[in-house]
Amino acid sequence: MPSAAGWHVCDLADAKMTSKNQLTLPKSVTQAVAAAEYFDVEARAGQIILTPLRIQRGDAVRAKLAEHAHAAEPVAPYTPAKP
Repeated sequence: MPSAAGWHVCDLADAKMTSKNQLTLPKSVTQAVAAAEYFDVEARAGQIILTPLRIQRGDAVRAKLAEHAHAAEPVAPYTPAKP
């Protein structure tokens, strides 16, 4: 329930942000969505929205990074080392 200042009262599904901007998501929350290693992150109307990403290949990760311009330079395609 929001307080007068717009903050929510803590409950068992809350997460605390560390000094390094890291969050540990409660197990009850992660179990309620499909298993994911990567999340799309969006700030909307004062909320942080995490959407699980279903990554099939490295190209999909590079495409998502490029879409959000997180890389200063384009991410080069993976080239396996020669034996």
